[in-house]
Order: sequence, then structure tokens, then C-alpha cells
Amino acid sequence: MSNATTAVVNETSYLTLHYRLAAADGTDIVTTFGGTPATLLMGQGQLAPFLEQRLLGLPEGTHQTFTLTALEGFGERNPDLIQAVSKATLADNSVPDEEYSVGDLVTFNAPGGGQFAGVLRELRGDTAIFDFNHPLAGQTLQFEVQLISVL
Repeated sequence: MSNATTAVVNETSYLTLHYRLAAADGTDIVTTFGGTPATLLMGQGQLAPFLEQRLLGLPEGTHQTFTLTALEGFGERNPDLIQAVSKATLADNSVPDEEYSVGDLVTFNAPGGGQFAGVLRELRGDTAIFDFNHPLAGQTLQFEVQLISVL
């Protein structure tokens, strides 16, 4: 008689899984289904913290889909994160001599080190308008997971 219990995901589990993040209409954003499963160590930032939270307590073998509201996902869109940046500031803090187009994701050097990114929304004279919201902010998402192994 075996006393083996099914492994359950905790904060330090090593996982092999298939996962899919999709828009509310089912359009895939990222998926491992149909390919090689992902392997990851919980708590290492390999998945967004709000996705890891959904995995905690799930037993090995689970195949489940969660619906995440904007607040449960990347947050609501914040109009204060749409900012005007002078072209001089853009030139000083991004890739030198780069020509940007509306819709480009641009990475900036942050004061004190590090980086942050924004999507170029429009060009007006000597000013560029950027949206620094996460591209998935304000969206309802689907998170599907199939836990293959939990160690």
C-alpha cells in the first residue's frame, strides 16, 4: 500500500507545465501548448507574481483556466502614465540615433540605473507622447495551465 500523496505547488516548487495567456476573446498572447512544456522555479520572476499566485495550492496533474480581471492582471490603465517626452530627452536616454515610429516600444534608461519602457503614441514637433502603461493593462485575460510535474 502506497502513502504517496500528490505534489502540490508551493512558493518554492519546481514546475514543468504548459501555460497559455490569452486575451478575453481567446487570442493567444503566449502559449507553450503544442510545443515544449515550460520549466520554472516559483518565486524567481519567471512568471508574473499574479500568475504564480493562481498556481499556489494546485495539485500536480491539474488542467485549469482562470479568468483574470484587469485589476487581477496588469492593472487598470492609468492616464497619468501617458507622458510627453522631449525629443532631446528621448535621444539622451534611449538608443543613440534611433528613428522611432508610432507604435514602437522604446526602452529608456531610468534615473539611478535600470530601465523602463513605453509605447510611442504620437510625435508632435519637438515632443513625443508615450504610454508607459503595461501593454496588457486594462484587459481581462485568460490564464490556462496544465501542471505536468511539481517538485
